[in-house]
Amino acid sequence: MTDREHDLVLLGATSFVGALTAAHLAASAPPAARIALAGRDRERLAAVRAGLPERAAGWPLLAVDVEDRPALDRVVAATTALATTVGPYARHGLPVVEACAAAGTHYADLTGELGFVRAAIDAADARARATGARLVHACGYDSVPSDLGVHLLHRAATADDAGGLVDVHALAVARGGVSGGTIASLLGEVDAARTDPRVRRLHADPYALSPDRDAEPGGAQPSPFAPPRRLRGRWVAPFVMAPFNTKVVRRSNALTGWAYGRDLRYAEHVDAGRGPAGLATALAVTAATALGGAALALPPTRALAGRVLPAAGDGPDEQTRRAGWFRHRFLATTTSGRTYAARVQASGDPGYAATSVMLGEAALALALDGDALPDRAGSLTPATALGDVLADRLRAHGFRLDAVATPS
Repeated sequence: MTDREHDLVLLGATSFVGALTAAHLAASAPPAARIALAGRDRERLAAVRAGLPERAAGWPLLAVDVEDRPALDRVVAATTALATTVGPYARHGLPVVEACAAAGTHYADLTGELGFVRAAIDAADARARATGARLVHACGYDSVPSDLGVHLLHRAATADDAGGLVDVHALAVARGGVSGGTIASLLGEVDAARTDPRVRRLHADPYALSPDRDAEPGGAQPSPFAPPRRLRGRWVAPFVMAPFNTKVVRRSNALTGWAYGRDLRYAEHVDAGRGPAGLATALAVTAATALGGAALALPPTRALAGRVLPAAGDGPDEQTRRAGWFRHRFLATTTSGRTYAARVQASGDPGYAATSVMLGEAALALALDGDALPDRAGSLTPATALGDVLADRLRAHGFRLDAVATPS
């Protein structure tokens, strides 16, 4: 696709996280990279570009509405890769995925919306495999740390001939803020699950994103809503992102022919700490998760939440973004009984500062690193589409990603 006009188009560059991603690209992309900014409003795009370093002054501005399919098709056909922050994806995402699949254009997004990802797979996977497009969902805090963490465990166990992964637990801890765009996506997913039985069934199925549901081993997977308990000396609580992240990891396993292990059981938790303080934290997290879910699902409290939560376009300020961080630790046992630990961590607010790096580097990998990427096309995951290439790119920006054998 070297004859295309752009290497990368960032669609939704005027959104909160879109502008952060544009800033990352302006600071970190190779000078020769041909990048364009796209969105509905040319004046707002110009304002975003004006706030970027001088090297971005010549980036083209592409005014396009995702509902205008002919215009969208022209933009998509002119670029090697497209990254989109236009959400909620359930409302705005499918035309973009379908256009990229038809044009053979690589695609990355930030979605954590299960119903949308399943719909996109069903609508675009076969076409993308035919055209060679890599369609990569969940390229931010949903679900790069989870997906790359298990990928690293698999690579380490394979190098030691230690057998497949059996039990993997991710322990997550993070500090950061939330934006109106994230809230809108979350509310849309809650509404879909409340009103659509098909979406409820997806949420209940641990293999909802499998490329071949009938071929899955069918064994019981850990519940993402288990009560507080101790895990290797630490108290853990439900992790709000686990229902989506765990399904992405299981899709990665299936897309690789269950290379991680046919009997893989994967769970994610909040790491609440040790001792009585850890128990208190685990109980508080569990209660807050349950009450928050109920508040968003029930109309009276939902209306109240809508008045106090961030509005579309709003998000954490620069101080909050700089002070944020995340750390995911992965504990694994293999079929041979050996144990491994992996780590994925970074400074910066996970949902915005760190996510803008993750999306930006995923998009640049799709646009510029094609020969180094796994030889796959279709509806993929960060690990199966980008794997070690993305891990190396993130390490170059201060992320820590590693996996080691541990004493059994």
